[in-house]
Amino acid sequence: MRQLKHPGPVAAEREQSAACRATALTLTLAKGQSVNAAVTGALARAGFSAGYVHLENVAISPMRYVIPAVAPDDTHVAWYSETHAPEGVVTIERAGVIAGMRDGEPFIHCHGIWIDEAGNRRAGHLLPHEAFIAEDATVSAWGIEGASYVARDDAETNFKLFAAEGVGPALDEPNAAVVTVRPNGDISAAIEAVCARHGIGAARIFGVGSLNEVDFEDGSRVPSYATEVFVEDGMVSPDGSVLDVALVDLRGEIHEGRLVRGQNPVCVTFELLIVATA
Repeated sequence: MRQLKHPGPVAAEREQSAACRATALTLTLAKGQSVNAAVTGALARAGFSAGYVHLENVAISPMRYVIPAVAPDDTHVAWYSETHAPEGVVTIERAGVIAGMRDGEPFIHCHGIWIDEAGNRRAGHLLPHEAFIAEDATVSAWGIEGASYVARDDAETNFKLFAAEGVGPALDEPNAAVVTVRPNGDISAAIEAVCARHGIGAARIFGVGSLNEVDFEDGSRVPSYATEVFVEDGMVSPDGSVLDVALVDLRGEIHEGRLVRGQNPVCVTFELLIVATA
């Protein structure tokens, strides 16, 4: 397994997880709000402070985003590009959003694919306070109770990252788990280990994160040590996990496909919601 050397000490716990209850939702994102305010506000109105949201055909203006970039120094293994600011209305084709808390305030982490007014298809990491909803939009989501994603300073990577944490008393009948995965472990193996830990035999997988190079089942390979990824379709069964993902590489190129199990290590972090289906 290829490895990246991060600047800090390697944490002992490689997959952090907490049992929770996930509830399927349909939310309305309000025109004129930042994506951060629109998503977290809609979740709050539904009674949730954490969740996962799927964006599809959502109009954004202004749009602001970044893609992965080489780190300028040795304080991080990778960094972000300059801010991309396409003109006009940009349509989010598909995107994944993890919602939690940062510095005591609601905060989101969003990776996706979008199309600008000129018809260019781009992808990256949306800047949540700088991108705004251009038209009211209806989106699907999961609300989470009993756990959350809380941004913490991470010594290993020197980033402030979401950590999966339990919130409040343990639930009697959890049907899901929130998960954050540390660098260098295979993402499929991490998901399967968490499912075994929580007694989940079959599940749907949602999430965003980064991978160090990518190997797809069709034989194609992305030779980019930093990528921005979101899960397009993910499942776990007794036979293991199947992950279809989309991502952008260091050159801004988009790649989509099914990951090879056992050959795709996390770059910096991966944040997941695992929802049991049986």
